[in-house]
Amino acid sequence: MTTTASPLMTAAELERVWVPGKALELVRGQLVVRDLAGGWHGRVAARLSAHVGTHVERHRLGDVFAPGTGFRIRSDPDTVLAPDFAFVGADRAAQVPRRGYPDLAPDLVAEIVSPGDRPGELLAKVAEWLDAGARIVWVIDPQRLEAHIHRKNGSVSLVDREGSLDGEQVLRGYTCPLREILV
Repeated sequence: MTTTASPLMTAAELERVWVPGKALELVRGQLVVRDLAGGWHGRVAARLSAHVGTHVERHRLGDVFAPGTGFRIRSDPDTVLAPDFAFVGADRAAQVPRRGYPDLAPDLVAEIVSPGDRPGELLAKVAEWLDAGARIVWVIDPQRLEAHIHRKNGSVSLVDREGSLDGEQVLRGYTCPLREILV
């Protein structure tokens, strides 16, 4: 990850920036440039989206968002983060504009650990999501075959390769063995 030095950038300015072969986010007005996710990472994200998306559609729970969709979760200075998976419940789905970044934190976010991710940076991102209003953050680690579930109330639990992801109160009725996402 590379963070640029001042001046501060806005979410509107970020929409007009493109760096070939890189993923961009904005953290408190500072541009963050990351390498694009690798193939295995993308596969896990797609499987997660398919599994959760089917449940969400079947039960009309809200909307799921593709990896890399930006959400402006803080203003002045702006923070725009792009999770590997996001879910916004039906009660707030109408707040997602047709253009620009939604000014909200998804109800559920998943971050998939890449080989180059630093634990401290990943935990800082989890904290940003929860502070902004996300109710659950799943941190899925394909290398270790596990997931950490971070909740708004501060609790964290571990799901091992034999366990299941659970939507709890956010995605009512959703459970999926973690191994089905990581296959």
